[in-house]
Amino acid sequence: FVFKLTAAKQQDHFFQAAYLEERDAWVRDIKRAIHCIDGGQRFARKSTRKSIRLPETINLSALYLSMKDPEKGIKELKLEKDKKAYNHCFTGTTVIDWLVSSNSIRNRKEGLMLASSLLNEGYLQPAEDTSKAAAEGLSDTPFLDLSDAYYYFPDSGFFCDGNSSDDDVVLKEEFRGIVVKQGCLLKQ
Repeated sequence: FVFKLTAAKQQDHFFQAAYLEERDAWVRDIKRAIHCIDGGQRFARKSTRKSIRLPETINLSALYLSMKDPEKGIKELKLEKDKKAYNHCFTGTTVIDWLVSSNSIRNRKEGLMLASSLLNEGYLQPAEDTSKAAAEGLSDTPFLDLSDAYYYFPDSGFFCDGNSSDDDVVLKEEFRGIVVKQGCLLKQ
């Protein structure tokens, strides 16, 4: 799950994600930043809370922990779609239903706003093509209240049987050299 970024001064930087979807999300965000900067625009990641006017009383971190609660939280399942099995995930409808039943929201429309905030802030991740397309802006909302849109918690151990990273062939020669600085990239 490593990718290489070559800077303008011909400096190579290698990034390693914990899993395939995280790597793809980083690559997507970096490409979006490059496209923005190349177009002469200033790139700045806006806070979801400010952009959708999320009330200050809502603590996304605490809500995320409640959602992950083994007894009262959202149950992670093995779901199937298009001959692929998605492990440790759940549907968009499940998230909205849970938010309603936990009295976190008053209606499904508020649920979409709150779930979109959780998605944009990285507490939820899209698991398959339908949810990924919505998260990339190809839908009215980044989060979908659908039973065929799958999502997962970033630290859940999610994986998809049927997907292979073999398409991303990486040559060993590209990784010769010494490690100058090692660390982690945190995605906000």
